[in-house]
Amino acid sequence: MNFSIRDAREEDMIQVLDLVQELADFEKEPHAVEVNLEDLKQHGFGNHPLFHCFVAEFEDKIVGIALIYPRYSTWKGPVIHLEDLIVTQSMRGKGVGSALLDKVVQYSETQGVKRISWEVLDWNEPAIDFYESKGAKVMRDWDVVQLDEIGIQKYLNNLS
Repeated sequence: MNFSIRDAREEDMIQVLDLVQELADFEKEPHAVEVNLEDLKQHGFGNHPLFHCFVAEFEDKIVGIALIYPRYSTWKGPVIHLEDLIVTQSMRGKGVGSALLDKVVQYSETQGVKRISWEVLDWNEPAIDFYESKGAKVMRDWDVVQLDEIGIQKYLNNLS
């Protein structure tokens, strides 16, 4: 399989958005994607980029992405968060995910980070097995906590 990994470009965002939707469909949340093409362009390529993205390309088509951004750990210091590592269904098992993760780890080392972190759904055993085979520690005793837009507004309304 002859695919390549490279930094994403602004013009790639339409295909990146397609892969994000494919992931949402796979995770049984087809209507959860609120981000749009303009958001991705602005947030990834504007004056103050909020994320960095690597793409896997095969036959002039993007078949995988790894989207990352910086975080800070009060215990460790600089951290990279891997928001999503997505490989299109037809390309799974062909080394694309490994190559994307390799790129994330190599990039993270150049940034001097102390940790790379990400989440995985507890029912996605193939992904868990993949990450553990790469030496990642899946911390099953932690729960993800979030406030969405509605939750933020309710929280703020309760402050008054």
